[in-house]
Amino acid sequence: MRAVLTWRDKAEQCIYDLAFKPDGTQLILAAGNRLLVYDTSDGTLLQPLKGHKDTVYCVAYAKDGKRFASGSADKSVIIWTSKLEGILKYTHNDSIQCVSYNPVTHQLASCSSSDFGLWSPEQKSVSKHKSSSKITCCREEHNDILAVADWGQKLSFYQLSGKQIGKDRSLNFDPCCLSYFTKGEYILLGGSDKQVSLFTKDGVRLGTVGEQNSWVWTCKVKPDSNYVVVGCQDGTISFYQLIFSTVHGLYKDRYAYRDSMTDVIVQHLITEQKVRIKCKELVKKIAIYKNRLAIQLPEKILIYELYSDDSSDMHYRVKEKIVKKFECNLLVVCADHIILCQEKRLQCLSFSGVKEREWQMESLIRYIKVIGGPPGREGLLVGLKNGQILKIFVDNLFAIVLLKQATAVRCLDMSASRNKLAVVDENDTCLVYDIHTKELLFQEPNANSVAWNTQCEDMLCFSGGGYLNIKASTFPVHQQKLQGFVVGYNGSKIFCLHVFSMSAVEVPQSAPMYQYLDRKMFKEAYQIACLGVTDTDWRELAMEALEGLEFETAKKAFTRVQDLRYLELINSIEERKKRGETNNDLFLADVFSYQGKFHEAAKLYKRSGHENLALDMYTDLRMFEYAKDFLGSGDPKETKMLITKQADWARNINEPKAAVEMYISAGEHVKAIEISGDHGWIDMLIDIARKLDKAEREPLLMCAYYFKKLDNPGYAAETYLKIGDLKSLVQLHVETQRWDEAFALGEKHPEFKDDIYVPYAQWLAENDRFEEAQKAFHKAGRQREAVRVLEQLTHNAVVESRFNDAAYYYWMLSMQCLDIAQDPAQKDAMLDKFRHFQHLAELYHGYHAIQRYTEEPFSFHLPETLFNISRFLLHSLTKDTPLGISKVNTLFTLAKQSKALGAYKLARHAYDKLQGLQIPARFQKSIELGSLTIRSKPFHDSEELVPLCYRCSTNNPLLNNLGNVCVNCRQPFVFSASSYEVLHLVEFYLEEGISDEEAVSLIDLEAPRHKRENKWQEITSNSILDAGLKACVCQPSTRPGCKTGGRRALGDGWSSGVKDMTLPDSQTLRLDETMDSMGDDDPFTAKLSFEQGGSEFVPVVVSRSVLRSMSRRDVLIKRWPPPLQWQYFRSLLPDASITMCPSCFQMFHSEDYELLVLQHTCCPYCRRRIDDPSP
Repeated sequence: MRAVLTWRDKAEQCIYDLAFKPDGTQLILAAGNRLLVYDTSDGTLLQPLKGHKDTVYCVAYAKDGKRFASGSADKSVIIWTSKLEGILKYTHNDSIQCVSYNPVTHQLASCSSSDFGLWSPEQKSVSKHKSSSKITCCREEHNDILAVADWGQKLSFYQLSGKQIGKDRSLNFDPCCLSYFTKGEYILLGGSDKQVSLFTKDGVRLGTVGEQNSWVWTCKVKPDSNYVVVGCQDGTISFYQLIFSTVHGLYKDRYAYRDSMTDVIVQHLITEQKVRIKCKELVKKIAIYKNRLAIQLPEKILIYELYSDDSSDMHYRVKEKIVKKFECNLLVVCADHIILCQEKRLQCLSFSGVKEREWQMESLIRYIKVIGGPPGREGLLVGLKNGQILKIFVDNLFAIVLLKQATAVRCLDMSASRNKLAVVDENDTCLVYDIHTKELLFQEPNANSVAWNTQCEDMLCFSGGGYLNIKASTFPVHQQKLQGFVVGYNGSKIFCLHVFSMSAVEVPQSAPMYQYLDRKMFKEAYQIACLGVTDTDWRELAMEALEGLEFETAKKAFTRVQDLRYLELINSIEERKKRGETNNDLFLADVFSYQGKFHEAAKLYKRSGHENLALDMYTDLRMFEYAKDFLGSGDPKETKMLITKQADWARNINEPKAAVEMYISAGEHVKAIEISGDHGWIDMLIDIARKLDKAEREPLLMCAYYFKKLDNPGYAAETYLKIGDLKSLVQLHVETQRWDEAFALGEKHPEFKDDIYVPYAQWLAENDRFEEAQKAFHKAGRQREAVRVLEQLTHNAVVESRFNDAAYYYWMLSMQCLDIAQDPAQKDAMLDKFRHFQHLAELYHGYHAIQRYTEEPFSFHLPETLFNISRFLLHSLTKDTPLGISKVNTLFTLAKQSKALGAYKLARHAYDKLQGLQIPARFQKSIELGSLTIRSKPFHDSEELVPLCYRCSTNNPLLNNLGNVCVNCRQPFVFSASSYEVLHLVEFYLEEGISDEEAVSLIDLEAPRHKRENKWQEITSNSILDAGLKACVCQPSTRPGCKTGGRRALGDGWSSGVKDMTLPDSQTLRLDETMDSMGDDDPFTAKLSFEQGGSEFVPVVVSRSVLRSMSRRDVLIKRWPPPLQWQYFRSLLPDASITMCPSCFQMFHSEDYELLVLQHTCCPYCRRRIDDPSP
């Protein structure tokens, strides 16, 4: 650091204080009773300001630059504008000691010996405050550290909290002024020592700014600059510029430089890593070499070394300390020594500080550099002012003169092989010498620094005039813009020092590489490219080397750009050379063909005797005209091959018709058929198929394939017949579902029976034609496949919650099992399956209504129907619950409908059951509410809901532990398949020896009965109508939607008669109790009796006489196919009509059945259509 005096002036009185305008253009001084305003650029006195009557002690400028203030011994404060006009004056009780502006609010604080005042532009008056002691200073600055210099001759630092930082530093003089630099990095201190000293922010003295003739009363730093102004007691004003020199050192990719005057930062130029070494003293010199770092301080030299040998390690530790003061111009460090340069003398010292050698030069030393060598024997390159260049080894007293030139040396560098020397002289000329011959190889102007490339012998760079110059060998210089000095050149990175910063500039080496390529120097060009060029440059190098048949270089270059195509070419050429091929024309022809130089390649192929390769090249490139010209009138085979290739090309360029014609002319029928088929040209396919001989099987089969694909099965069949491929013909009929033709072919050729009927059956099953599918499977002998298909469909329906479909499929499965059961070997297993599937069909048919009620927002089922279905399901689900059927849904439905119909006890039981099950969230609230509200209802069920057994006239409980049978006589109930009410049917069995045909014939005889008077009478309000009333009169009370009490009363007539019952139309039905019981003349009624209290079911068995007494309209017969027995049912209310489906044998109330058939046009259970005559 050095201080340069910019200007100086002298006032008549002592300079007590000064202040800079914030933009730095003006300087305000307090001199005597005046203010002096100076121009800081040249020291011109702009204007003296008069306003005070006594000595001015202090002055301060506002941060916004609009006004400044001065305080005087006359007890007044004057506020001035930036235009040097006084705008306000106010007074204190004593002389003004200091003034200061707040840098943020611009509020002024003025302090006298006994009070202080605060003024801001917004206020009209000044607020003043008393002080109990004398105020000497006031300051408002945004610094985190408080620096204190006192007349105890010490400097201290404090945090804003009052805690001291570090120890007191001795000054050895009385300080009078202290000032921070703008950014707080340095401190200025002046006083009784008649000089201004520069300190670091930590209190380390760096040097003297300027010595004066009297005490220094004030010193300030020009804002945001390195200029300092000093005011003295004798009135001297000095304006200095502080120049901070660059102290640094460089070795390869490690750069060390001084920071904040006391720190050293080591920067790795490649990885951008940095490490800071705090020395806490002024750093005077820095040297770096390999793993060594030397730092000269005022009183010692520190030697550092790296912790490890890792090239990226940035951790340094102190190796040695030489505690001695040295004066030197340059400092160099080696592995075991340090070199001090002082004008003409060089000294070599060990790390312990012992001087080992000394060299005395003829002239001033201008440049010195370590050029490497073994530890303890390193070489030094030294340049002198007289133009002499020497090489010195640290272990040798004798210097070697390399050469001597006429001009002084500014910079020099030696090439990596020590064969060439580059020198920059005082005339800014770069001169390159051959060290051995001392010959000047070349010289270049406008150079201020030079550096050889450490990785390439023939490359150097030099900087000057704002340009970077790169020179390879003796080629012309390549220039590009660059600010700064070149200090190193490693590969493609150039290390440049600009002002105080070092940067690594990535420079592509394209220009020198192309200079080598122009001279066909491929290996040298490759070495340059390795330093760093673009991918385009690498490709150009590879191509040039390939054309020059320099395969090794080309291979390396193509590897760098990852061009596998050319690498394969080079490998193939190398393999051929190993096999003994030496024809360079052929190799070069391959290279030209790869590069697109086809005509040159064809000429070389022809010259080397390989015309066929040229022909292949042209045809591959679709250059058929060139190929024909090249071929001339040659071999017909080659002509045919050429036509085929031309057709291939026409096909690829989307000219398919031309390609087809060419293929046909070349005899390539398969390709012609393929194109015609892909484009749907049926006519062309027909022509080709009819022209082909039947022996050409492959193209004909391809024709048939495309006929099928294009939906022309007739032509496909014609083609198959032409070649006699009957199996493919059968497959064609099956795929196109032309079943009649397939069946006709199957009749003539039974061996294709399976190929026809199995797909036919599968197609029928997929189209819901299960009966036809079953017959087809039977014809194909695939009964198990039929069952398997239906089982899969059934499972899918259950999984998808299509329970109505599942019931239908299970019924279909049961009937197929019954059909298979005709085989004695499978009878027992199939009958078990039949009963199981019948049971599942009934369950899913009923659960369909439950599922729709619980899952869908609206239900079309009546409450009584849902009530009956849920009871039926709970009675049937005594063991395992089938897949898809939810007990929660069933119990939920039962609970809701029971509550609605008055079966409160049953509803409570259902809600209790639900508490033990996992309930879905959507039912949770409803069930909890229902469980609470049901407790307010009576603990009994409505008697009208209790089911009646039509055999024994017993009222059964709503929930029956025995299932769907009577608790008294164990007679199974017969349910309606729509409303699930108990039907008035009782099943009976035939006595042994009575066949089904005989039983039917006996029933058909219908023996006449004794005519009885009707026991029912209809009473109206006006008259009594004596007429026979059929049972259908009671239908209004027995239909779904009405209470079942009417049917119960009618059933009670079997034992004790019927009480009066009032109908909605004011009609009354009354049983005439004077008449004999209805069952007195019916032989079947006598058969209904059974032994009371028995736990076993006693079936009703009838004889021929009983059968003969029955009426055909009272008996329903389930005519099961063998091996099952027929089932007989007797209606106990003949006038209440019941309909049985002839297909599934399910029972319905006739009105229900007719309504459902009208809705669905088929049986709701087995889906038998009404127009289907078959049972």
